[in-house]
Amino acid sequence: MTNSIADIKESDIIFMIGGNPDTSHPTIGLRLHQAMDRGAKLIVADPRGTDFAQRADIWMQVNPGSDVALLNGMVNVILEEGLWDKKFVEERTENFEELEIVTKKYTPEYVEKITGIAPETLRAAARLYASPGKRSAIFYGMGLAHWASGTDNVKSIANLAMVCGKMGVPGGGVNPLRGQNNVQGACDMGALFNTLPGYAGLANEDVFAKYEELWKVRLPRRPGKPATEVWDNIIDGNIRALYIFGEDPVLADPNAGHAVMAIDKLDFLIVQDIFLTDTAKRADVVFPAACFAEKDGTFTASERRVQRVRKAVEPPGEAKPDWKIFCELAQKMGYMMKYDSPEAIFNEVASLMPQYGGITYERIDKVGLQWPVPTKDHPGTPVLHIGKFTRGLGLFIPEDYTAPKEMPDEEYPMILTTGRETAQYNFGSMTRKTPGIEAICPEALASVNPADAARLGVKERDWLKITSRRGTIKVRATVTDRSQEGTIFIPYHFAEVPVNNLTLNNLDRLSRSPQYKMCAIKVEVLAD
Repeated sequence: MTNSIADIKESDIIFMIGGNPDTSHPTIGLRLHQAMDRGAKLIVADPRGTDFAQRADIWMQVNPGSDVALLNGMVNVILEEGLWDKKFVEERTENFEELEIVTKKYTPEYVEKITGIAPETLRAAARLYASPGKRSAIFYGMGLAHWASGTDNVKSIANLAMVCGKMGVPGGGVNPLRGQNNVQGACDMGALFNTLPGYAGLANEDVFAKYEELWKVRLPRRPGKPATEVWDNIIDGNIRALYIFGEDPVLADPNAGHAVMAIDKLDFLIVQDIFLTDTAKRADVVFPAACFAEKDGTFTASERRVQRVRKAVEPPGEAKPDWKIFCELAQKMGYMMKYDSPEAIFNEVASLMPQYGGITYERIDKVGLQWPVPTKDHPGTPVLHIGKFTRGLGLFIPEDYTAPKEMPDEEYPMILTTGRETAQYNFGSMTRKTPGIEAICPEALASVNPADAARLGVKERDWLKITSRRGTIKVRATVTDRSQEGTIFIPYHFAEVPVNNLTLNNLDRLSRSPQYKMCAIKVEVLAD
């Protein structure tokens, strides 16, 4: 996030796209509701009629996968009507001419054919977001990122924020809602296939030199394999062993049957987790790990806040904190990786990563700090890009709309999209072991629009057989106008309804993130 969760209270206008914080990020969702209670205006772009959509001043019920066209259309209106921040664009950005060229054809009338949004609704949304003198914040979730065009979506969001000068101010900015706890911290630490810790590039020899001097090793310069490309590499014989920790790809990966086929081909599989997940059941070796309440360390939240986590109880049985498992395994393999505490590891992080350079356990004893914190006396950075961007000038990178991979056709005439329910978390490996949570949300239900239900003969609680080109699932139906006509929504928390057996593993060309959020399906009603 470029901004802080706390400064949502400063926002005059909130534009939410590709996310439903009520179910996915409820503490942030509460802050957003409070902002609206105080008078903030809300724009929502979402195919589903969520509570936020129902409460919005402007709800654009956008066709799934058409976000680039929608965002380019808003920029088109803003440029045509002279609503853009000319001073900000002239002083703080570059490549504006390319933005003008690419977005020129995205008139509201043209955009309506792609998105289904009425021209006057699009114009109203663009005018409201661009309001001069108002603080406008964008919040987006995995519904924007989990596409084969996910990076195009995110670049289009940045274009919109910059052309209106809504960056570098409290209550504004671009605020991605990360998919899991400490995703931000994992990325900061270099858990990506093509960067070093701190987002340093693989061509940065000075950064490599610091690590090699400290660790007394020679590090490879080649990029790794994106997690989503591992399965094809196993099937092709390039990868023969795999070490998985904190992931359950048997349920979680798109086109999950493809992942299972690859896992079964491995010579050797290690899984490190807090429970015996479906993936762990296929492992040759399982390392039992400690959960968050059983270990010390730090997490980094979506708002870049580095904060302490303290052990409340001892791990059960032979379970150990992840860092201890890694260290002991490294030593068994001949490398003396020795740390005596999580604090010692964090101090090494701070010595190597400029963004964390001024952070110590003492400084975050009670309240975390938001990076970058370059020095020990730096107060942290609640708002990024005040005065200038990290690269100097903000770069407009306009992209053309491309249709989602696998659109509906005669054989598979409907759309599947997936998401979360408030009570459950991800693939249920933790929450579904809690009876109180199961009582609140005990099963997956496929949300069917009333018009589709009438056409297909679907009644409340009917069993449905849903098939894509990759697999089939059975699930009960609920009839609700929250689903867009032609679209079925199913939550993905339930192993007995393995929805990712259906989803598509087409990948974004840059991030290599898969297209979880849309695939073509056919629906059949089953006899009881």
